[in-house]
Amino acid sequence: MGKTLTLNIDQTVFEKAEIYAKRTKKTVPQLVEEYLSSISSKNKGDDIQLEPITSQLAGIIDLDESINHKEILADTLTERYI
Repeated sequence: MGKTLTLNIDQTVFEKAEIYAKRTKKTVPQLVEEYLSSISSKNKGDDIQLEPITSQLAGIIDLDESINHKEILADTLTERYI
């Protein structure tokens, strides 16, 4: 069962939200619900929903697992700044 939430926000913010909602084919209440869901899931450690472009790009690079990328980054930063 859904809950009713009444918000008082700046008119300009609401108008921009309406424009964004129309562009994404959603309603402003859907945007608010998705936002609240995303910030509450971060606290629980749940998976967050990725944007479509991020989902498309995820996993397209096959990295060699034997390479320690953190060590390479640390070495590169050390060379650059020390």
